[in-house]
Amino acid sequence: MTVFGTGAATGSYDELENTDVILVWGSNTQECHPIIFNHMRRGIKNGAKMVVIDPRKIDQTKLAHKYLPVRVGTDIALANAMGNVIIDEGLVNLKFIQHATKEFELYKDAVKQYTPEYAEKITGVPADDIREIARLYATAEKATICWTLGITEHHNGTENVFSLINLALLTGHIGKYGSALNPLRGQNNVQGGGDMGALPNRLVGGWNYDDPQGREWHQRVWGNPVPEKIGKHQTLMLDAMEKKEIKALYVIGENPVQSDADGNYVQRVFNNLEFLVVQDILMTKTAMLADIVLPATGWAENDGTITNSERRIQRVRPALKGPGLARHDHVIVQDIANKMGASWSYQSAEEIWEEIRILAPNFAGITYKRIDKEGGLQWPCYDESHPGTPYLHSRLWSDQVGMKARFVPSHYQPPAEVPDQEYPLTLTTGRRLQFYNTGVQTRYYKKAKNAEEALEIHPDDAALFGFHDGEAVRVTSRRGSVVTKIRISKKQPRGLVFMSFHFPDQANTNLLTNHATDPLAGTAEFKACAVKIEKVEDENSLS
Repeated sequence: MTVFGTGAATGSYDELENTDVILVWGSNTQECHPIIFNHMRRGIKNGAKMVVIDPRKIDQTKLAHKYLPVRVGTDIALANAMGNVIIDEGLVNLKFIQHATKEFELYKDAVKQYTPEYAEKITGVPADDIREIARLYATAEKATICWTLGITEHHNGTENVFSLINLALLTGHIGKYGSALNPLRGQNNVQGGGDMGALPNRLVGGWNYDDPQGREWHQRVWGNPVPEKIGKHQTLMLDAMEKKEIKALYVIGENPVQSDADGNYVQRVFNNLEFLVVQDILMTKTAMLADIVLPATGWAENDGTITNSERRIQRVRPALKGPGLARHDHVIVQDIANKMGASWSYQSAEEIWEEIRILAPNFAGITYKRIDKEGGLQWPCYDESHPGTPYLHSRLWSDQVGMKARFVPSHYQPPAEVPDQEYPLTLTTGRRLQFYNTGVQTRYYKKAKNAEEALEIHPDDAALFGFHDGEAVRVTSRRGSVVTKIRISKKQPRGLVFMSFHFPDQANTNLLTNHATDPLAGTAEFKACAVKIEKVEDENSLS
């Protein structure tokens, strides 16, 4: 949003099949986004070279042209070193930089110190490998960068993203088919949620909250003024709950008591609330704290639309009737609004969508009829004759550039918490293929491989501390401790251990994770915290 004016993936899945280089940075795509990875796999078969940049030697490295084992939290140093090489060796797309970007000289000065040799000391990636991949990316005709939470779930996650965007601006790998910047969304409607204004600083369709034109238009359509005050993102809401500035909370389809970092802190601030409402499909740990639980319908019972990672808006149709008293989310919200004095009268999800089309120019041309006929359309789609937009920012190559893309220099900072004598290992977290988030929907699937939590550790670290595969251990950070089993794995580099968060009833990993947050995005640093590990004699010990 800061650089281009739009917060979304710039390319399409199809382009992953027809590009030359795919940098997969901080993303275990094969396990966390298997559908997208199928497109990457086809791209590799078509000749694309995939580079995997990740602290862990995950399975998708088997298909990689090159694997760069970057240390946790050092991505900016690596990206800046690549930028250093591209500039030093004259591989920049100078014509594009001059035509479509601004503040290049600031970036050039910022990356001078990040020679490959300097970056190797920080990142652990060999200097020659940094040079090789920088050249590969810069000289490719088409190249794409894909990233996920391995980039964003850090105390400086926004700056991590800037460092990747800078590489695309440096080489012109943006605004054309096969060259893109793709943040892969972790759930099927994360993009759609943001597009609908479920961000404190955005209105429906991505309007800036303080945009006078957007505010005036929303007020005209809604017949009511838009509140002057911008709201809080989730981390700031937790802070306000701790100070008792927020006394009541309405949670829809979220399980923050188990999914947010530093679980003991989250539990404590939730206990400060005077009134909690939870609207969900299953009884989560958050719902168990609620004063009122509102049963909603699930995905197979809903009608409406979703927007996926490539900005494609698709239809959702009910296959089943909701059980018992369960009702559609929008029906529940409408009834509450009307009890509070509103006079909403939406009769269907389609009627709500028609209002959204009026509010947001990006969606104006997308009707239910067109979605049904065409199988989904990618925004922006400005009128009913518009075909949708497979890739964004082609304007950067035109005579009418409009807003120029801005280089935003970033500098390396270590994780907020690093290992020391008392806590000698770094814990990082992530997802596994067969399971999902806090396990509410998937933890009962016992036939899956490794259907329990485990601490993955390198064989050398296991030997150093005297641990054996399958042995019960207590994992402790400065915030809490859990008991789990050891799983010896060469996926892990020395000094780094890994846990998922799919089995909180067995081992709530987020009791360990760090609440340190990115001040710009509010994202907590799930990807790095210092821990120690001790043997436990009784495997039935409670965490």
